[in-house]
Amino acid sequence: MNDPRFPELTQSQIHILKQHGITESFNVDTRVFSLGDLQYDFFVVLNGIISIEDPANDNTVIVEHQKNEFSGDSGMLSNRSAQFHAIAKAGTTLLRLTPLELRRAITQHSDISDILLNAFLLRQKTVLTEYTGGIKLLGSEKSKETYAIRDFMDKNHIWYNFMDVDSADEAKDLLLNFNLEETDLPILITNDNTICKNPSLDSVARNSGVLMDFEDKVFDLLVIGAGPAGLAASVYAASEGLDVVTIDSNAPGGQAGKSSKIENYLGFPTGISGSDLANKAYIQAQKFGCNISIPHRAKSIEHTGDYFILCATNGKEIKTKALMAATGASYSKLPLAGIEKYEGSGVYYSATGMNASTCKNEIVGVVGGGNSAGQAALFLADHAKEVHVILRGGDLGSKMSNYLVQRIEAAPNVFVQLFTEVTKLKGEHHLESLILETKDGEEIEKAITNLFTFIGAKPRTDWLEGLVATDEKGFICTGPGIKQEDLYYCDIFKKRQPQSLETSIPGFFAVGDVRKGSVKRVASAVGEGSMAISQVHQFLGELSARETTEV
Repeated sequence: MNDPRFPELTQSQIHILKQHGITESFNVDTRVFSLGDLQYDFFVVLNGIISIEDPANDNTVIVEHQKNEFSGDSGMLSNRSAQFHAIAKAGTTLLRLTPLELRRAITQHSDISDILLNAFLLRQKTVLTEYTGGIKLLGSEKSKETYAIRDFMDKNHIWYNFMDVDSADEAKDLLLNFNLEETDLPILITNDNTICKNPSLDSVARNSGVLMDFEDKVFDLLVIGAGPAGLAASVYAASEGLDVVTIDSNAPGGQAGKSSKIENYLGFPTGISGSDLANKAYIQAQKFGCNISIPHRAKSIEHTGDYFILCATNGKEIKTKALMAATGASYSKLPLAGIEKYEGSGVYYSATGMNASTCKNEIVGVVGGGNSAGQAALFLADHAKEVHVILRGGDLGSKMSNYLVQRIEAAPNVFVQLFTEVTKLKGEHHLESLILETKDGEEIEKAITNLFTFIGAKPRTDWLEGLVATDEKGFICTGPGIKQEDLYYCDIFKKRQPQSLETSIPGFFAVGDVRKGSVKRVASAVGEGSMAISQVHQFLGELSARETTEV
């Protein structure tokens, strides 16, 4: 049975790819790309062998691509670096395509796209789950700073090897070998052995190729936020030929990306994790040519009258004709003194596979009554001794889908605490216990060592600085319901009212959880992001007509 990670291309498919690339022959063993290379080429084996080797593990052979097979992975669609060496063996003939030509071939030929992308996704999953290697991260499992980097790398599907200095002898040996101190932690060691002490997320992203630089030009559309709404908009915009850029401050998926299992999304009867859904959409958008860069956090926005200029926190500027806010909402912190001390060290705002190991046989708390809280509770129940769902109200089903309520009630190690609030956190360096208060004023201390909070979503609109109309909570107003006095005075709004997903400035759209009146579900966010692109087209048509008239 053929391995779907290493399929063979048909002669017809190879013939098509030859129109996009060049043929090369090698008389001696030749390295065709190296670990850490950016923008490395794609190869089809016409004759001979490409050996994929891991230099970090004594040049272990990962796989040998043979006749009609191909090299590459999903990182080729972005700016991510090569994870291994590739050696063309003596006597090998290869078809070489640049990343640009590869994307063109994928866009133009659906059968080639299907076979390549399926293999790329499977290869990525294999590397992330079955191999130890990649960028080295040294730090303490109890460190807030280390947790933030691990969380970022996990959510962005970056291959890395975490070494806990509290327990791993190898980590301690590396500190000695590189003459480093524990005060330098966390430490990132890149594939070329560059050492980054206490690196920023920007530095992590730059070293892994997740952060991109853009051309200095005016794009058709800038999507701010890569949650379900933003990714859907990115896919549809890029697939319809728009020159689109998408940025996000942390990782693809938004709040949905934090869900361990989404079971009520159309087309996935057995469910799909938010992370997998986001990663597939991320690759899908890049397949059509969307430029996605992370982390780019919106700092401020300027409207010149002809286009928008976004200034990001890393000092980069992006110019665009149309702009779409898909920044979503973030969970509020529990109003507890000193909670910052425990964030990443016992208090978390998502439940991922990384958290599962630390929760094994522990007592865990989940605060919140929405679907995210329910999904987290059920996921953690597979690992923890006990999971306590803590709810200030008295009805678990008021905001949570019925299927989740039923499963929580049926789970033997999940306990629902109604009319209960967390009032105090305790622990010297890591969360050790917390105080719960019931509606009767009774205080109970619970040995909960991991607390996950999913409460009080608030819109991420601080960067707007009053540019467009919002409601009293900060959600962006869209559509004909915007007050006349809040509309930007221009020729476009003299002729028509704002479209349903358009804000008080023409060409500025808002979709998903950040928009006033949105339904806080993945499917509705995807629908809004997709639907908004037809409205973007209408605006760009109006803009083009105006420019033609002015000329």
